[in-house]
Amino acid sequence: MIGQTISHYKILEKLGGGGMGVVYKAEDTKLHRTIALKFLPPALSFDEEAKKRFVQEAEAASSLQHHNICTIHDIDETKDGQIFICMDLYEGETLKKKIESGPLKIDEAIEVLAQIATGLQKAHEKNIIHRDIKPANIFITKDSLVKVLDFGLAKLSGQSMITKTGSTLGTLAYMSPEQLKGSEVDSRADIFSLGVVFYEMLTGKLPFKGDYESALMYSIVNDEPEPLEQHIPDVSSELIHIVSRALEKSPDDRYRTMDDLLIDLKRFRRDTSKVSVTVINQNKKIRFKIKHIALIAASLIVIAVLIIVF
Repeated sequence: MIGQTISHYKILEKLGGGGMGVVYKAEDTKLHRTIALKFLPPALSFDEEAKKRFVQEAEAASSLQHHNICTIHDIDETKDGQIFICMDLYEGETLKKKIESGPLKIDEAIEVLAQIATGLQKAHEKNIIHRDIKPANIFITKDSLVKVLDFGLAKLSGQSMITKTGSTLGTLAYMSPEQLKGSEVDSRADIFSLGVVFYEMLTGKLPFKGDYESALMYSIVNDEPEPLEQHIPDVSSELIHIVSRALEKSPDDRYRTMDDLLIDLKRFRRDTSKVSVTVINQNKKIRFKIKHIALIAASLIVIAVLIIVF
């Protein structure tokens, strides 16, 4: 594939791949820019279900114009029937790669969470559910702009669920209980998955565990995650509330919309900012008092010396 020209795109190098796509860096020879091309894997080129899902990704993502969502420019097909998507190419790293280096600082995790939620909020407004939110599908550019990638599992409202009988789509560890049960899902499934991602950003660990698939599924449906305070000393009750509400087992107990989640994030940031300002002001007062006491002490010493001398 490297070196080939497909349509007006010259393939430069392979960037990576997964179950639903292989991504290449390419040059757009018409517009003279570097872009990314995502191909349906050759092994799935004759799988009509996979093709439908791949086209669905393009349709879903291309309808979303938002700075926190990967921009889709075109969808096309090679002469031998391989479908591909042309999208923006970003410099940076996936959230998965970032987490591998350790937990994020709380402020950084909150910022990433807010940007993901803002992008998904736009998708949900158009009745598009991502259904596969995970660190590997979140990209952070060198300018700290967060991009939601891969709407390959997106379910458009009113469209039939594209899945094989008896199989479940998505990455297991990040799936909501209702997805695992095969129930109908809505935007609150994305909220649960985002809660899992947020917990992992803060702790470096997944909230639900299992040595094998069925054990992990049981944990997601029945178990509560380890409390945040076991991982983060002096964690605030507000942060615990945000994580806990996003990870509620029942969709009815979760945040109703991404708007609601963003409201709590905004409140948390505001309260944290107030605390920081208060601490700074207190420190300034303490430093002023220390300086004032030091000046008084120095003055007394000078007076004492003058009395002794004279």
